[in-house]
Amino acid sequence: MQISSAQAMALEDKYGAHNYHPLPVVLQKGEGVFVWDTEGQRYYDFLAAYSAVNQGHCHPRIVRALQEQAGQLTLTSRAFYNDKLGPFTKFITEYFGYQRVLPMNTGVEGGETAIKLARRWGYVKKGIPDKQAKVIFAKGNFWGRTLAAISSSTDPSSYAGFGPYMPGYELIDYNDLAALERACQDKTVAAFMVEPIQGEAGVVIPSEGYLKRAKEICAQHKVLFIADEVQTGLGRTGKLLACDHEGVRPDIVILGKALSGGVFPVSAVLCDDEIMLNIKPGEHGSTYGGNPLACVVATAALEVLRDEKLPENAERLGKLFREEMKKLAHACVAEVRGKGLMNAIVIDPKGPIKAWDVCLKLKENGLLAKPTHDHIIRLAPPLVINESQMREACGLILRTFASLEK
Repeated sequence: MQISSAQAMALEDKYGAHNYHPLPVVLQKGEGVFVWDTEGQRYYDFLAAYSAVNQGHCHPRIVRALQEQAGQLTLTSRAFYNDKLGPFTKFITEYFGYQRVLPMNTGVEGGETAIKLARRWGYVKKGIPDKQAKVIFAKGNFWGRTLAAISSSTDPSSYAGFGPYMPGYELIDYNDLAALERACQDKTVAAFMVEPIQGEAGVVIPSEGYLKRAKEICAQHKVLFIADEVQTGLGRTGKLLACDHEGVRPDIVILGKALSGGVFPVSAVLCDDEIMLNIKPGEHGSTYGGNPLACVVATAALEVLRDEKLPENAERLGKLFREEMKKLAHACVAEVRGKGLMNAIVIDPKGPIKAWDVCLKLKENGLLAKPTHDHIIRLAPPLVINESQMREACGLILRTFASLEK
């Protein structure tokens, strides 16, 4: 049954939880860098499902893998072996250069898995006394909304009113190596978990060399370096992993979002034997983790990234985007920043124009983006965007700001 945008929004408002504040657009179809609403209006998607559709909407190669496997076997649980998990584990570990992988479903589960692995490693390998293992996080982090995730948050909209919180966490300033050095001197610290670029915080990029030195500090103090690459990984910043920009090999890597190209929930945690093999049967898992449908989808999604050279495209067109945005002469624009195709326009929070109003105007002009922290607009299209599309989209953005100024 075809329903209008107004009907769809009214139904969700009446029967759904009010835990999101979407833009007033109801999407029905997606292909590549474009999405269409229920009335047939086409838009550039410059959010890419928070980087889950790096390969573009409904990539035919990924969809075909999903369809073929869905008609054969979707789920066995890990109570039995299936014929897709083994080949997938070999493929993904060789792809990223790690010895082991633990597949899960969502990015936040990946984060929880990494923390469990780090704590167990801390007890078994580092000799931390039982129940004393700590994990360090950077302020401004975001890796989900489970109780464990919000316990590391500094954003009241995530954590307020949901306590008590997870113990064993310590928060330090992002991009502060001296603070990390001090924190790592505590012998009960098992790991430092960090986003190479903070996404939800507004595409906050650390100083050059921060990741490299942070990894060195962790190694010096026998602390695991955990990279949350759920949003920054898989080509988004112009490299396969954002840590690759500084030649950093994390002890633990968390992947999600674009690991499935947006067609099925898949996440994964990668590390080596010394960390992974401390977890024994029955100590961690998921009914859907490692299911055959997820395995073939993730394999296809990674093959698309490699074969279509999407990280390289992100690097090239990200530079073009930021060069075009230098033409933004609007008084309300405080900064344009980013790496690859993970970018943000920062609106002066004291100015007369709000980021939400800019996004509404962008929608009217045929481009979808979403604010974060009230004054920052993230702009992250699918990595399959080509140069002509990027130039057209940049033109839409420039014209939108010009109209707001008038």
